[in-house]
Amino acid sequence: MSAAHDVAKPARKFHFISGLPRSGSTLLAAILNQNPRFRAGMTSPLADIMGAVMAEASSKNDFSFDVSDEQRVAMLRGLVESFYAGQADAGVVFDTSRLWCSRMQLLDTLLPEAKVIACVRQLSWVLDSMERLVRRQPVSVSKVFRFDTNTTVYSRVEALTDPRGMVGFAFQATKDAFYGQYAPGRLLVLTYESLVRNPSAAMRAVYQFIGEPWFEHDFDHIAYNADEFDARVGMPGLHTVRPKIEPIERTSILPREIFARFVNEAFWMDPKNNVSQVPIV
Repeated sequence: MSAAHDVAKPARKFHFISGLPRSGSTLLAAILNQNPRFRAGMTSPLADIMGAVMAEASSKNDFSFDVSDEQRVAMLRGLVESFYAGQADAGVVFDTSRLWCSRMQLLDTLLPEAKVIACVRQLSWVLDSMERLVRRQPVSVSKVFRFDTNTTVYSRVEALTDPRGMVGFAFQATKDAFYGQYAPGRLLVLTYESLVRNPSAAMRAVYQFIGEPWFEHDFDHIAYNADEFDARVGMPGLHTVRPKIEPIERTSILPREIFARFVNEAFWMDPKNNVSQVPIV
């Protein structure tokens, strides 16, 4: 490959979408995908694959003494590059996983220029949204609840908000990133409310954060679904995005005491908590 060819094709950039479930990460990816220079999608297995490689290269493996930190960094960075090798036409790649907020130090080591966008939403409404998905499937069960047929809204909320649960882990990981030393300059908190109420202003903030020239998006014709994945986990509609972005006012279906229990958990809304001056949109 000639030096001239190297100059002609700048290295692609990697950024990461993380945060809470049911908080706009799939919608954000669908919007970003309208830009022909960008490649974004729903949750990918990259972070999980990376975790498996890290475990096998650790002292869990008797031969790990022969693996240097330089080799680990090269392998893990190579994983990111290789995973998206088939997307050669994309200059900017966004990988989505709730794990990234818990791996800010790792990303700083592997890809110092990468940014993380954490999608957040009032926790009560996240749980309300999850419960709505469950109630759409009265004759089916979900992998999210380990296919348990004997659940109630109370036990489902407990399972979701457990520190290892779908919502609980993501919530703690987002707090970890928000309060951590790698937040300044690397983390943006994007609220679901801003994204659906004023998508143009929210996306302009995202573009400014990642340092990319503005692309005129069409917020009335968004296209995205992951029907096969959603069916596999027993939650049809989990990653379905409505064609037009607009806020939908509704009454919660959660019992009042559950809704009230989580209504004050939006730590990002209190300026006193934002010691790292993380931009919040």
